[in-house]
Amino acid sequence: MTAATAASPEPGGGRRFALPSAYTILFVLIVIMAALTYVVPAGKYDLNADGEPIPGSYHRVDQNPQRIIVDSLLAPINGLYGIEGEDGSISVWNSGELFGAIDVALFILVIGGFLGLTMKTGAIQGGIARIVDRLKGRERLMIPILMIVFALGGTTYGMAEESLAFYALIITVMIAAGYDALTGAAILLLGCGIGTLGSTINPFATGIASGFAGVSISEGIVGRLVILIVGTGIGIFFVMRYADKVKKDPATSLVSAQRADNEAHFLVGQGETSVALSGRQKVVLALFFLAFIVMIYGVIPWADLGLPFPTLWWWFPEMTASFLLFAILIGVAGRFSENDFTSTFVDGARDLLGVALIIGIARGITVIMTNGLITDTVLNAAEQAVSSLGGVAFINLMYLLFLPLSFLIPSSSGLATVAMPIMAPLASFAGVAPQYVVTAYQSASGLLNLITPTSAVVMGGLAIARVGYGTWLKFVWPILLLLAILTIIVLTVSVLL
Repeated sequence: MTAATAASPEPGGGRRFALPSAYTILFVLIVIMAALTYVVPAGKYDLNADGEPIPGSYHRVDQNPQRIIVDSLLAPINGLYGIEGEDGSISVWNSGELFGAIDVALFILVIGGFLGLTMKTGAIQGGIARIVDRLKGRERLMIPILMIVFALGGTTYGMAEESLAFYALIITVMIAAGYDALTGAAILLLGCGIGTLGSTINPFATGIASGFAGVSISEGIVGRLVILIVGTGIGIFFVMRYADKVKKDPATSLVSAQRADNEAHFLVGQGETSVALSGRQKVVLALFFLAFIVMIYGVIPWADLGLPFPTLWWWFPEMTASFLLFAILIGVAGRFSENDFTSTFVDGARDLLGVALIIGIARGITVIMTNGLITDTVLNAAEQAVSSLGGVAFINLMYLLFLPLSFLIPSSSGLATVAMPIMAPLASFAGVAPQYVVTAYQSASGLLNLITPTSAVVMGGLAIARVGYGTWLKFVWPILLLLAILTIIVLTVSVLL
């Protein structure tokens, strides 16, 4: 899960400049937008029957400036509630209805409780530990298997901070097998990271972005699957090639100077890891994966696809209720007492409270722009810029634009909340389906989150592995380049088909 993160110090380093948190960046943007409502001309588009802006229908209207202090403070609250503004509503561009972000925020909190209960049972940790134990003596095979497992965690629920618990175990096994600490770190960082980059049903990236873009989470999933599968293959190839070189000649290790220290640190005093996976934990794992399968079924418009399955037309309320049901089932399977269940669920929700707050603050930017009647003005300017672009040029320009935005706002959910209400309408002007804007956003965000120094996952994982940030950049840059090329190819082909 990717929330607002703070920079962590590089091992052995001193104090260094740290960017403000995503909370601060987003609130500053709210204030800036409020000030801009005094100078940016107000305007509106005429809407079609689906609530989409009609190209070429933009016209000027009377200015409606927002109060810089009062309205900036109210904006995140109104963004969560979906309170009407002076122009009639703060609905997203293509919903045609009043739309706040409270349903998304509540969904995030319930997901947090669901994940908290699952992790408390030890089922996920035990499953991975068992894989490690079963592959002793075949550690080379462990690299692709573990990277695929972590990629599945990334693509389904945005596995990020949870991966930090596995660093010591996996790095210890890699060093004992003749590899190095960087190999272990790469398995985790690239496995989870590429999985998140190629998110298919990740509720924190794809789900939120799709919601604000007004499309189903299932739309565009084929392209995202290609990015996931091919991207994971690229990561596995590079990690295995590097691991083989290190095992053949330890001097080729990028952390060879620390080899003796790392062996002393990770190997000395390490006991056997408990790998027993109880029947109860197996049931929990089955329920965990079934929850995501049910979500996928619920959101796919089977009727529109011409398939003979009942269409449930689920969205955030139904998905939230489904994960709440599976949280209860996991609580029963894990034999939680009533007190343990509620406290664990609340603790898990608390872990994602920052994500929910990010969504509210980010939505406040849209509130200010919409109530200040400058959203359509921005869209009109962008329409003029992209009107001469074909679909291929447009979608790749979107991808390149999301790269610096992902660095500025490292929270994937915050970036989705800010960007989708603006970027998705541009797709219709260029004749591109909005789900491909979702793919461009999540791929750019996922790529940057593999290296961004403001990520606690990147910097924390490297600190545990005792790998310097510069060393990581030296290792990972060719992979980043290939992943970017892969994304551009998938986006291009998707638009052309």
